[in-house]
Amino acid sequence: MSPFAIRARTPVPARATSRAHPVNRSLLTAAWILVAAGVVAQIAFPYTDGGNLVLTVASVAFFAAAVTLDLASMRGARAVAAVLIVAGGGGLVAESVGVHTGFPFGSYDYTGTLGAEVLDVPVVVPFAWITMAWPALAAARRLTGPGRRWVTAVVGAYALTAWDVFLDPQMVDQGYWRWHDPEPALPGVDGIPLTNVAGWLLVSFLMIATLDRLIDKRALDALPIAIYLWTYVSSVIAHALFFGRPPVALVGGMIMGLVAIPLIVVLARGRKGDRQHADQ
Repeated sequence: MSPFAIRARTPVPARATSRAHPVNRSLLTAAWILVAAGVVAQIAFPYTDGGNLVLTVASVAFFAAAVTLDLASMRGARAVAAVLIVAGGGGLVAESVGVHTGFPFGSYDYTGTLGAEVLDVPVVVPFAWITMAWPALAAARRLTGPGRRWVTAVVGAYALTAWDVFLDPQMVDQGYWRWHDPEPALPGVDGIPLTNVAGWLLVSFLMIATLDRLIDKRALDALPIAIYLWTYVSSVIAHALFFGRPPVALVGGMIMGLVAIPLIVVLARGRKGDRQHADQ
């Protein structure tokens, strides 16, 4: 069991009905349709030698839109603004500072092949932060339980950073960005410096801690958790079988698995408990 499964007990209760935002079923349905579209786009990656610009942008756009609609349907405009500003805006600022100064990720630059740019950062990049910031927070909340904000922020930062162990090698191999000093690196994740991991942990911690205070809690956020688990499973399979990076599949599988596998266990136990309660 992962050391992050600290207080995975009962689901986090929703706020009082009088304060809860009514669920917009139409928006929620549209969000799930966009998730399905994102999955289809990513399944097509192996048939294009690891992805191309159209599929890369499409998958990010579908998932980012799904995350945004999920928040709109369950929590309203305030939550949407939070993820757009904190994850999208914060990701853009962090990446722009990183490109121009080398802090906090290390020295790197974009190659100009990832589409239109703002502040020397491809527009698609802040949307990628949006795509996974909310799923990482939802996963962390499910594992840590209520009333432990700092623990949730740490687990969420780790959950978000773990995803990049898969993402960075794929994008570097596709020529979308390059590292000037790629060593030392994680064992098995050649070409991606450890400074990148440190930078992701720092930025992710600030991002997740802020979002945790701005986005209210619910019993179970199924859509962002589904995105997180799909990303884990599909990334392991893709690197192991299609992208020519079996070591990344192994290392990333273990690192992200410290969140994903306990999360699956917690969800399974929750469903079992619900069935037992219904039978009584």
